[in-house]
Amino acid sequence: MAILDYIVSLGASVMMPIIITLFGLLLGAKFSKAIRSGLTVGIGFIGLNLVIGLLMNNLGPASQKMVERLGLSLTVIDVGWPAAAAISFASVVGAIMIPIGLGINILMLITKQTRTVNIDIWNFWHFAFTGALVAAATNSIAWGVFASAINMVIVMYLADWTAPGVEEYNGLPGVSLPHGFSAAYVPIALVINKLIDMIPGIKNIKADPETLQKRFGIFEEPMIIGSILGLAIGAFAGYDFKAILNLGVTMGAVLILIPKMAAMLMEGLLPISDAAQEFIEKRFKNAGKVYIGLDSAVAIGHPACMSASLVLVPVTILLAAVIPGNKVLPFADLAVLPFMLCMVIPVTKGNVFRTFIIGFLMVASGLLIATNMAPLHTQLAINANFQMPEGATQIASICDGANPLTWVLLQISKFKMIGAAILCAIVVGMAFLNQKIRKAQDVKAEN
Repeated sequence: MAILDYIVSLGASVMMPIIITLFGLLLGAKFSKAIRSGLTVGIGFIGLNLVIGLLMNNLGPASQKMVERLGLSLTVIDVGWPAAAAISFASVVGAIMIPIGLGINILMLITKQTRTVNIDIWNFWHFAFTGALVAAATNSIAWGVFASAINMVIVMYLADWTAPGVEEYNGLPGVSLPHGFSAAYVPIALVINKLIDMIPGIKNIKADPETLQKRFGIFEEPMIIGSILGLAIGAFAGYDFKAILNLGVTMGAVLILIPKMAAMLMEGLLPISDAAQEFIEKRFKNAGKVYIGLDSAVAIGHPACMSASLVLVPVTILLAAVIPGNKVLPFADLAVLPFMLCMVIPVTKGNVFRTFIIGFLMVASGLLIATNMAPLHTQLAINANFQMPEGATQIASICDGANPLTWVLLQISKFKMIGAAILCAIVVGMAFLNQKIRKAQDVKAEN
């Protein structure tokens, strides 16, 4: 545990090169190739985090200004994902989630229940968050650990099933996204997308970036979209002319730079991904393709994801003001909306219109989920000695406080033995479905 805690404390930009280098050596790669891949991935993560930091440091304050201008006085404050992550790892469940998560991944690989080697250890906090909530609700650490384990298994399945789409639409070959927040919205997106397919006229709306660019020319290029939306957000925030222009250029830069940083990360990852595939093919017959599990940050740069997310920022604030029963004031986590939508892109095939509609419905329901989970969220924060914001009676977050999968697992777990039976039945059902999906993917790959 001390070793694992130390590695995680190094941060993703240091932890990832170490893991990638060791992984490459275990797969039989030469040291020079392994260390080069590891460092390239680390540099890619640093670049990606710098751009995401640029996004959050500029979009976050603008969003907060919009909240202030509307004069919203909701009692549950969105304190953001960093606080949620810290609260998660401060819990007993969080303290043991990393070794449990690694064990689950290894077991699923051995039993051919996953194709993903999940090296995104830092984001195990999403599973720990679920477990910490369940432990507090049931007054049982054991039930919390069980819920966090079930959460990870479900997310691993979702990561596998969406991986081909992530490869095609997000341009990430050999990568899956076992991210506890992003993956949770995939089932909802599938249902809503099917419903849209049933609506005459609406179902025929083509709004993928390529189609829009042909129709609208330069105005649908990513940097132009980002700049226009940035200017609009700056205006809604009440910024002066200089600040509006600055936000516009910054958002345009973000839409260009995120994919470029993700491409550099992929440059380092591809040799290791190829080595992993070769290793599996030599030693395990009929094992099929293997994916490297990464943070969904590598996928948020898709133009459809960023366009829909930026439009959703002011929409989310308006929804918070008008939805009956909502008590959450969106604040710190407004800049994480791209993480909510990045795994929706393969479902909608990059359709901006559909992505926005799905995002709209997910945000609306998410605010109510966050309101419902706020008392437990606040209890965990107090237990972790978190400093409550001035004027707040309770706290929440969009990530993971509005996570629908976390909420469902929490509600089912409250029934303890009956809930455990239901969750086991869900996992068994997904395991059978997984075998069918694996076979279909293998047949498609052979053809």
